[in-house]
Amino acid sequence: MAVMKAMVLHKPKDIEENPLVLEELEIPAVKEDEVLLKVLACGVCHTDLHTVEGELRLPKLPIIPGHQIVGIVVDKGPKVRNRNPGERVGVTWLHSSCGKCEYCRKGLENLCDDVKFTGLHAHGGYAEYAVAKADYTFPLPEDMSDIEVAPLLCAGIIGYRSLKLSEIQPGGSLGLYGFGASAHIAIQIAKYWKCRVFVFTRSDVHKKHASELGAVWVGNPKDEPPEKLDSAVIFAPAGWIVPYALKALKKGGTLAINAIHMSPIPELDYREIYFEKTVRSVANLTRSDAEEFLKLASRIPLKTSTEIFPLHRANEVLQKLKKSQIKGAAVLKIFLEK
Repeated sequence: MAVMKAMVLHKPKDIEENPLVLEELEIPAVKEDEVLLKVLACGVCHTDLHTVEGELRLPKLPIIPGHQIVGIVVDKGPKVRNRNPGERVGVTWLHSSCGKCEYCRKGLENLCDDVKFTGLHAHGGYAEYAVAKADYTFPLPEDMSDIEVAPLLCAGIIGYRSLKLSEIQPGGSLGLYGFGASAHIAIQIAKYWKCRVFVFTRSDVHKKHASELGAVWVGNPKDEPPEKLDSAVIFAPAGWIVPYALKALKKGGTLAINAIHMSPIPELDYREIYFEKTVRSVANLTRSDAEEFLKLASRIPLKTSTEIFPLHRANEVLQKLKKSQIKGAAVLKIFLEK
């Protein structure tokens, strides 16, 4: 029996209790529409922390987390036509959707009632091998290494979708609340669109990073920026930020909230949302988001800031992530980098 190493969650707990266990498991077999990937690298996302600590409902246990997977195809099912052994591909949070409902027919598969997510409904990339639906894998920019490209597969794509839903226009003024893996990519997209970017974060390390990446102003989430904003995105899962972000918007401005789990939003004074301001959530991603973004990433070109860790230190990485001690994005390096 061929085996692999994987970090497995059997029961959600506070990350300080080291809930992920390093185990040897049988390498999974592929179904007819799937590919088997030798995992080269897997990005670590805040959603993984929500999963491990049980803040998301867990439909499957035990589960292997991880949904920013860079891998090499080593096997495929008999119905797979679009992928071949030896190909390097990426896997995102979106594992599958029904393809038939009203949302899927509109290209909004992220809203599908039967949607499945990598590392939640299906085993993810905190392992040496992973299985994925072939139609939900993506060719990766050849000019980016495994480590560089891994954070793009959730932090990058979700950041891109958040910018689109914030309705920011080229040359506009944009606020980013929180400055972790997703925001450090989003600022590069916004700068490519010639936007003026204002960053709100409590971390001194993240403030410095934002300035290095071209923020025109950096402050704390409760601070008022020097000018009103056309759009803003909240990346931090903290509901108390919402009133401050709304107050910073211009009339008619849009606030996009990029959080799969968030602490309660406090009661709002109606004046903060008056003058046709918009508040909207960002729910997951679509395959078209991934395709558009990966092409854009190569064109800009995006540069990800990463901290690299071995697979067996996944608990430690999530602990550091919870304490905002990661600059940019954390990546688990599984096999040798390309």
